[in-house]
Amino acid sequence: MAKFKLEYIWLDGYKPTPNIRGKTLVKDFDSVPSLEQIPLWGFDGSSTQQAEGHNSDCVLKPVSIYPDPEVHNGVIVMNEVMHADGTPHSTNARATIHDDPDTWFGFEQEYFLYKDGQPLGFPAEGFPKEGQGRYYCGVGYGLMSSIGREITRKHLDLCLAAGINHEGINAEVAKGQWEFQIFGKGSRTAADQMWVARYLLLRLCEKYEVDINWHCKPLGDTDWNGSGMHSNFSTKFMREVGGEKYFKDLMAAFEKYLKEHIDVYGPDNDKRLTGKHETAPWNKFSYGVANRGASIRVPNSFPKNGYKGYLEDRRPNSQGDPYQIASRILETIASVPLPK
Repeated sequence: MAKFKLEYIWLDGYKPTPNIRGKTLVKDFDSVPSLEQIPLWGFDGSSTQQAEGHNSDCVLKPVSIYPDPEVHNGVIVMNEVMHADGTPHSTNARATIHDDPDTWFGFEQEYFLYKDGQPLGFPAEGFPKEGQGRYYCGVGYGLMSSIGREITRKHLDLCLAAGINHEGINAEVAKGQWEFQIFGKGSRTAADQMWVARYLLLRLCEKYEVDINWHCKPLGDTDWNGSGMHSNFSTKFMREVGGEKYFKDLMAAFEKYLKEHIDVYGPDNDKRLTGKHETAPWNKFSYGVANRGASIRVPNSFPKNGYKGYLEDRRPNSQGDPYQIASRILETIASVPLPK
């Protein structure tokens, strides 16, 4: 028997976006435990805006596990929040989402590294001399600061060691802004991995005394980009059959449900989706081949391959809940009949 440290993580009830919470349970196991061996656990919901103090017990239901690369005999346990009677909590966005293992998602998570209340590497007052865009995939201390690349590369290694399907990193267009990409098959799998990747990044940055600013427009109404979480998606039908008519019908459905998408694509999106800085206005739907200023970017390969492949919804923002984003995309896809 060995003692394993199980790091239970879950999403709290804060609005407009939840925070990640975590606590550790030590249990004896003969070997690395399977998901089925991980027990239910509880927490005080009155401290996480998920219960009243007079009836504060909430339940953590393990739904996926990952080896913890920084902890000896450590396991990261992703959980859904449940009521004591076993029903899903109202803040549990995972329990009822649409899911399909044949639908693939690729999330592009942008964020800012912040130090002392401003983006990493910013001058004490004002903005950097280099204009926006010079930092995109940049190299050199003056552009990247001393620890930005170190943090992002360590995060990449941690994700890979934890079994997260991390697909890459790059510096983004603003100083202190970075991006990582997560790919998964099925809404729950992809979203679970995105939340665990966020958790690992937050935990890593504790060591550097650096914060993550997830806000979609942290620099306000300035000529600096905000942060998105562009969501690439494809169903089995889109990859294998496709067709121009189906594609146009699908785009018509995305336009029809514009409000429903914006409602779950992250708060303050009107501040980011302005029609500037490679965004489409939040209240207008558009699509275009290789158009980074459209709501849906259509890769060049898509029409060339007979309207088959994947599409990129550029409207989800960096604060968005991937559970809700993936579910909304699937709901819209499901509303479009397949050609006979």
